[in-house]
Amino acid sequence: MILKKTGILLAFLLILLKSVLAQDFPEKPNKLVNDYTGTLSPDQINALERKLVAFDDSTSTEVAVVLIRSVGVYDINQYTAELGEKWGVGSKKNNGVVILAALEDRKVSIQTGYGVEGALPDAITKRIIENEIKPSFKAGNYYEGLDRATDAVIAYTKGEYKNDQPRKQNKGSGGFPFGILILILIAILISRGGGGGGGRVIGGRGGASPFWWALMGSQMGRSRGSGWGGFSGGGFGGGDSGGFGGFGGGRFGGGGSSGSW
Repeated sequence: MILKKTGILLAFLLILLKSVLAQDFPEKPNKLVNDYTGTLSPDQINALERKLVAFDDSTSTEVAVVLIRSVGVYDINQYTAELGEKWGVGSKKNNGVVILAALEDRKVSIQTGYGVEGALPDAITKRIIENEIKPSFKAGNYYEGLDRATDAVIAYTKGEYKNDQPRKQNKGSGGFPFGILILILIAILISRGGGGGGGRVIGGRGGASPFWWALMGSQMGRSRGSGWGGFSGGGFGGGDSGGFGGFGGGRFGGGGSSGSW
């Protein structure tokens, strides 16, 4: 009877421990690159973030990079996959990838969502870890390893998906307002045809008719409303698209691999 009660108590404690551990994940962030160890510099984080946001903008494939100190009692593959599920890395196409390094454990894992398992099978994720991550991590060059690993992930998954809902560009990234240019040309032509007597558009002293100024002003207003702001096009890395907008809710099926350095 005592043994039975002890067994029930142990089972209850194990369930409780599992429940506590299941909550041992960082809260879902609004960035693709998250360093909880303070290893990467702000410039390094921004460089990785810009690259991955640009890739997400063009393909909808979300690649998350995570640095933590330790996964504790977890298997690193299990932890990484569960973190990807909890955060919802990947769009509704389940095309998310999580690259997680536990620095104190000296372990790294790449886990893939259901939608990218074809482009990134286990053999490829293992190759990326062995060839791109481990040599740099062994030398203490964590940024270099992550930079090379994300380049490899992008190379393997590029073309697998296209983003059918790209983020809208901020105002100020549109094209040149050709309507205004046409109006100016028309004004010049009419003024020349007026014979220097102060035609309808350009007065004898070079002053513009209020009608034409009002018309051009309305055209400029429309151009600004449609996003024109000079010749500044969208910058690399999605900087002009407002940055990463949050994870799209992808699911993970256990595909991927891990390694230690």
